[in-house]
Amino acid sequence: MHSDGTISITVNGDHMRVRDGLTIAELAAQIGLVAEKVAVERNLEVVPRSRLKDVKVEDGDELEIVHFVGGGDHQRVAASADTWSVAGRTFTSRLIVGTGKYKDFEQNAAAVAASGAEIVTVAVRRVNVSDPKAPMLTDFIDPKKITYLPNTAGCFDADSAIRTLRLAREAGGWDLVKLEVLGEARTLYPDMVETLRATEVLAREGFLPMVYCVDDPIAAKRLEDAGAVAIMPLGAPIGSGLGIQNLVTIRLIVEGAKVPVLVDAGVGQASDAAVAMELGCDGVLMNTAIAEAKDPVLMARAMKAAVEAGRMGYLAGRMQRRRYADPSSPLAGLI
Repeated sequence: MHSDGTISITVNGDHMRVRDGLTIAELAAQIGLVAEKVAVERNLEVVPRSRLKDVKVEDGDELEIVHFVGGGDHQRVAASADTWSVAGRTFTSRLIVGTGKYKDFEQNAAAVAASGAEIVTVAVRRVNVSDPKAPMLTDFIDPKKITYLPNTAGCFDADSAIRTLRLAREAGGWDLVKLEVLGEARTLYPDMVETLRATEVLAREGFLPMVYCVDDPIAAKRLEDAGAVAIMPLGAPIGSGLGIQNLVTIRLIVEGAKVPVLVDAGVGQASDAAVAMELGCDGVLMNTAIAEAKDPVLMARAMKAAVEAGRMGYLAGRMQRRRYADPSSPLAGLI
């Protein structure tokens, strides 16, 4: 003990002089710590927390005082009110689902509800004149509550796609439409020459075409210049479930577009949808991945969660990739 009534101790490697007779709890308070929230080791022996108010520090003691810290940085991303807009219309859900391949309309409607989707794609087909009273999609999915997006599925030239959408507008007054012009039946890849021609005509006629296209940033830019209100590159062939095959080109399209970009086709599982959103896409369109799942309603719920998770991951900002390990727990204050 020193002549001034103090003693010398070491706390977490730092030398200190404190009042003789000080308890560990009083020492913690003097440092600015709450004794109940720390653990203390005195001369290599842990002091039970229940005894911190009784044990006094002595001259020459070596103390380690530790607490829990997070194994990384803490950031919060506010995703509430995270909406997106296309052609002046705003939506909350970033998942668009199709209405084909379900076993019946009831299952289709249940899947749409589970997905939280606010937009569904609908094919334009001839009315069954032999049974005009047969159930229709509108009996199960109310177009006043869910936005119908007429598409041109099955069209292999610009003229048939334009004709189909003109009929769709006459039938329901829709001008926001999905345009796809296919090149051939085996791959269902888009014919970009015909797609571009159809886009130009439809835009001149007042349509607002969301356009299915190849994952090519140059083609995407030409479609945008031609009047496309959204660019919808395929992740993989329609109905293949292969996931996004070229992350680089999708990202380039996202970076260069001034209109929304949505991955259309190729999604097979929830992680594919999350990847699309992590690339910065505004949304994802899918049909087969939900309709052909063993439990379509459960898969629809999974896709909803995946899209939301991927979007939040994108907004949060991905950690930097490193070649070597980097400890997640801080080294400062290591015992």
